[in-house]
Amino acid sequence: MHKILVVDDEPSIVTLMKFNLEKAGYEVITAEDGRQGLDLSLTEKPDLIVLDLMLPGMDGMDVCKTLRQEKVDTPILMLTAKDEEFDKILGLELGADDYMTKPFSPREVVARVKAILRRTQVQQAPDDASSVIKLGALEIHTDTYDVYARGEQLVLTPKEYELLLYLSNHKNKVLSRDQLLNGVWDFHYDGDTRIVDVHISHLREKIEADPKRPAYIRTIRGFGYKLEVPAE
Repeated sequence: MHKILVVDDEPSIVTLMKFNLEKAGYEVITAEDGRQGLDLSLTEKPDLIVLDLMLPGMDGMDVCKTLRQEKVDTPILMLTAKDEEFDKILGLELGADDYMTKPFSPREVVARVKAILRRTQVQQAPDDASSVIKLGALEIHTDTYDVYARGEQLVLTPKEYELLLYLSNHKNKVLSRDQLLNGVWDFHYDGDTRIVDVHISHLREKIEADPKRPAYIRTIRGFGYKLEVPAE
């Protein structure tokens, strides 16, 4: 049974989400402020965190930022009462995997949670049904969502995995930031955002032997990024 941590200071919303998530078969633990949410994230090790943006003591942005700095890759679904691009963008830049704007329906929350967990859940499959994308010393196992670099298994966030898979499916093609933003995040934004750059940087830290001299993900100045298979 998957464990979901709901962090929100509005009792009515917590009660509503807890009831519907438990009805959908999840174990639910709750926190009413950011500090408590951060502590439970580290001690309870939930499979997913539903995190409100506006929280007393420590807001959702700081909780998200701290978890990612501590190398905690638990998927985060961020909630915000504001329908502003800035909040969505900043949340995604800090490492949130998805966002929802209040008000929302309980059914939508359950659907988002299921979608995120489905992307992160390791699925066992027969060896002969395995699907592996090989890129030099990098392997992407699409049936189990596992990624290996130089024989070592990597721990990627859902968005890092999706970004790597998207790049690999467009190998040797230059992709603009807008193309990556739309293709991986399904997010359309006309302004300046560092969502893509931040995630590319994090991905390089994990897959590259030398992140300062990337061999896989090349920056094409003035255009975007391109994934190449380095010569052995």
